Amino acid sequence: MNFDTPLDRNLANGVAGQLSSTAVAPQAAAPGDTVDPAYRAKATEAAVKFESFFIGHMLHQMRDGTRALAADDSPSKDRINQDMLDMADNLVADQLAGKRAFGVADAILRQLLPAAPAVPATTVAVNNSSAKVSESQNSPESLNQQQ
Repeated sequence: MNFDTPLDRNLANGVAGQLSSTAVAPQAAAPGDTVDPAYRAKATEAAVKFESFFIGHMLHQMRDGTRALAADDSPSKDRINQDMLDMADNLVADQLAGKRAFGVADAILRQLLPAAPAVPATTVAVNNSSAKVSESQNSPESLNQQQ
């Protein structure tokens, strides 16, 4: 078989419903993080698979909507190749999820994995006090008094 583009080659190597040859890198550990690396890898894989499912479901719904709106004599209405189109949708979803294109996996990982260590209180206090000064300078009351 002759494949012209890298996407064609990646789709040909994939299997519907599975992440193809796309390597899923675990979420990077923050300094001082105590999460087990095996848990981190499993959580990352599960989050990417859920993102793949989410994208695949969205593509299936879009294709169903197109089919419903198509004219009776439209090629989109023909269900003869529906199983192949569903498989192609799943492979595209797997590729997009492997690249974390939609950010669903990242949002899930932010909930599953602990946050980065807290910033020292002295740094937070300095940043908050400088923010309050800049906010007070731009408040409507101070702008009205200047006029």
